[in-house]
Amino acid sequence: MALRVESTSVADGQSIAEIHAVATPTADGKAEMAGRDLSPHLRWSGEPEATRSFAISVIDPDVPADRTRMGVEGLSLGAEEPRVDFAHWLVADIPPSVHELAEGAGGDGFVAHGKPPEPPALGAVTGQNGYRGLFEGDADLEGTYGGWDGPYPPWNDEVVHHYETTVYAIDVDSLGLGSGFTLEEFRAAIDGHVLDRGTIVPTYSLNPALR
Repeated sequence: MALRVESTSVADGQSIAEIHAVATPTADGKAEMAGRDLSPHLRWSGEPEATRSFAISVIDPDVPADRTRMGVEGLSLGAEEPRVDFAHWLVADIPPSVHELAEGAGGDGFVAHGKPPEPPALGAVTGQNGYRGLFEGDADLEGTYGGWDGPYPPWNDEVVHHYETTVYAIDVDSLGLGSGFTLEEFRAAIDGHVLDRGTIVPTYSLNPALR
């Protein structure tokens, strides 16, 4: 049986509810940081017998590479815009007995300068998300953002963003990652250790034409 991922919070191919986002749309077609930023519920099953731990990643591959172009009046970001991967949640070393995370296990509420990377389950280790890089240089927001922080796509983006939510069955008890690890470190650590994976891909947009 292939690893199956389910959620009562988000659904494959469906828009993420604003309760799970950092930003929500405004009446004038822009955005404000008014979402609750609640991490979604996740449940998984059907892992291989040799599984010794689980890992989770939530990645948006649609984030514009040039952050200075995000949210600029009179500028639209089309499909030709260079894009990069942006981590919203990274967790490793989830014990094999754990098959579910409740809503809010990875974070409940946006915190300026970032939340500490507290594990959502006993024995797990949590990484940092991409908001550290996004807010770099902003005295009001910069810092290391741990755990879950949800969608905040540019309101001037013509592309709907996809949130690749993946649970990995891992063949070792620990990937050897320290608290606050990065996406690059996560990908290097799981390389060669993934027995199976399951993914759902909900979406989100702040562009009024795409909602």
